[in-house]
Amino acid sequence: MRRYVLHNPFNIYHFEASDWEHPVHKHTYYEIIFILRGKGIHNINGNTYTYTKGDVYLLGPEDFHDFDIEETTEFCFIRFNESYSKTTSSLADKQWQHVLELLLFTSSQSRGTIVHDKLEKQKLHQLLSVLESEYDNPPSAHFELIRDSLMRSIMTILARNLSPQPHFKPELQDSIEAMLRFIKQNIYQPNKLTIDHIAEQFHLAPAYVSIFFKKHTGESLKQYIIKHRIKLVETRLLYSQMTLTEIADEFGFTDESHFCKQFRQYTGVNPSTFRKNGQTFQ
Repeated sequence: MRRYVLHNPFNIYHFEASDWEHPVHKHTYYEIIFILRGKGIHNINGNTYTYTKGDVYLLGPEDFHDFDIEETTEFCFIRFNESYSKTTSSLADKQWQHVLELLLFTSSQSRGTIVHDKLEKQKLHQLLSVLESEYDNPPSAHFELIRDSLMRSIMTILARNLSPQPHFKPELQDSIEAMLRFIKQNIYQPNKLTIDHIAEQFHLAPAYVSIFFKKHTGESLKQYIIKHRIKLVETRLLYSQMTLTEIADEFGFTDESHFCKQFRQYTGVNPSTFRKNGQTFQ
């Protein structure tokens, strides 16, 4: 499968098409896709969704997709890579970091378009219009500040709409998508990520939780939780001034010693060395 690469941390791609010319593909970056007019089918990760004017999609690096266009469609793609998202989060407060993590690390594709409310769609499209205007004009000394403020507003609205809503289909509560979302939303509270608690949350037998999770993801529940926590810890080490004790406390480790031991076990280096060298855990 083809994988598209973004060579700049951020760009906007606005175009219209009557036929979709790209093959099914993945990316090395994130995409926020706005449907400005038109209609058709959006194929995402093997699922099919009808799209129409006002719909907004969020795709991550491992999502694959293409479009079947039924009526000439005007698209606007906001594309940004992980380095851009880390840069914006490094300058923000703890609450914003949590919003960003919810948005970028929670799979949203079990529902198609993220936004359903007409007023929410209008807000997003108004913000997009201002962002495009700034992007298309010659860069000013204040462009990055304006861009990042607008992106923060857009992404916060998307994160708000990504939270479970009553109108979503009940069966999503028992899907692997819902379980992944639950894990990522509670990554700071280890007591909520025990097998017994997850089993109770999703009305499954405790003995079946691990089997269900590995069947749908290819890895064990324990490994997934640890790897996801380590990736978030990496961001704290590289892009914040938090002490090791503060990081250990935020992620629910018993103490700093326990945190350092587990980090070293999965990365091969201790947190202080990782922070000093600016490494990344694969």
